Amino acid sequence: MTTFTVPTREQVSENNQVVFDNLQKALGFVPNLYAFIGNSKNGLERYLAYQTAKSTLTNKEKEAVNLIVSQVNECVYCQSAHTVLGKMNGFSDEQLLDIRKGKATDAKLNALVQLASDITANRGKASQATIDNFFAQGYTNESLVDLNLLISDKVAMNFLHNLIKIPVDFPLAPAL
Repeated sequence: MTTFTVPTREQVSENNQVVFDNLQKALGFVPNLYAFIGNSKNGLERYLAYQTAKSTLTNKEKEAVNLIVSQVNECVYCQSAHTVLGKMNGFSDEQLLDIRKGKATDAKLNALVQLASDITANRGKASQATIDNFFAQGYTNESLVDLNLLISDKVAMNFLHNLIKIPVDFPLAPAL
């Protein structure tokens, strides 16, 4: 059975060592999943540029999407990381659990969460009712594109962690 390990700073390329240093300064540590991406000479920098690109979605909306997509994909690492980030963006513990269950009390956020869940669970084949509700809540075609790009970002990380199962270095998200 293949076992995957988290590389240290010294085990990654010089370019990734700089990225590790920047993550250390910004976050206080290099998350294990990012460190593993450091195995790719260009992957970490490319992924971080993609993840931090401008979007029409707010940080709070992005965290809601990250949570529901990670829940649908059963990725405990990303559920845990985005529970922490969700709290940092103003969600309560109860709201975070509700989002992971596929709902939000705010109608607009609820439409976003439901569409993100539907897209993820059905591999892009969301129901027309869910799509219509998304647009009825004020989202636009631009928002739809940004949502799909965000989902693709999170699916990539969910799949990577589900594949390699490296240790979760965030407080574990509560079970549903």
